[in-house]
Amino acid sequence: MAKISEHINNAKGETLFSIEILPPMKGHGIQKLYNQIEPLIEFQPKFIDVTYHREEYIYKKREHGLLERVPIRKRPGTVGICAALMNRFHIDTVPHIICGGFTREETENALIDLQFLGVDNVLALRGDAIKSEGRFTATPGGHEYATDLIEQITAMNNGKYLNQEVENAFATNFCIGVAGYPEKHFEAPNFQTDLKYLKRKVELGAEYIVTQMFFDNAKYFEFVESCRDAGIMIPIIPGLKPLKTKSQLTVLPSIFHIDLPDDLVSAVDACKTPEAIHQVGIEWAIAQSKELKAKGAPCLHYYAMGEPDNIVAIAKEVF
Repeated sequence: MAKISEHINNAKGETLFSIEILPPMKGHGIQKLYNQIEPLIEFQPKFIDVTYHREEYIYKKREHGLLERVPIRKRPGTVGICAALMNRFHIDTVPHIICGGFTREETENALIDLQFLGVDNVLALRGDAIKSEGRFTATPGGHEYATDLIEQITAMNNGKYLNQEVENAFATNFCIGVAGYPEKHFEAPNFQTDLKYLKRKVELGAEYIVTQMFFDNAKYFEFVESCRDAGIMIPIIPGLKPLKTKSQLTVLPSIFHIDLPDDLVSAVDACKTPEAIHQVGIEWAIAQSKELKAKGAPCLHYYAMGEPDNIVAIAKEVF
């Protein structure tokens, strides 16, 4: 198995293929996930990202009218999923490690487990806010920013743990990926500030960047140019998500704070059936992919999220 940075270097300029999947809801077995990934194996993905969403809460009514906040987890953790996928497909996996919902000790324990299982890559993210809270709040004893998380991972790569009395501490060897936002992170006051934070992540040890989804390639190319001008020289992998339903015209901009090109919106609006919208999304992503590949993107990273059919149709035309 190899680091993502090694996969890119070994490709010698060839554009790689990778996917991102969502852990299944609790109650579903691993076979469901295998069935979603197997149609994509023929395109030789070099790595599979496994997302992670922090816990949510429900409020249970107790005696005397009091409410108790009870944490719930709807999906299995990434550690076991990554190990299962690597064993089944012999492909590198990239677990998402997030700040929200974890103490520093819990993060350290998860990283120790991943190192033990031979997982050499992680994507370090702050993570989203709890839906009921509106804005991100750090877990007591946990990290507030992705930069803090990267510092902890880098420290472990240097053999430094939270408990400095650990005897014979071994150095981990994680390749750290981070997120980039061609259209700016919605919490950043401006693009230059967002770029400054991204550069700081690189200085702390990030080795590659995966962008948030975008539908206008010009935004990706401008983002790459801005990064290079700022001295950010690590690989920048474009993240792509084919549009699939008309509702996504409003849902995606609302959730991810991105713009959709007028031509794409018009094409979807003109569709008479869900099948036609599905096809428009595929064709748009194919055009995006071909241009990105022609202009030397190191890898095309597709947000499959449990729906492989459209990714298969795109990959057949591009890879």
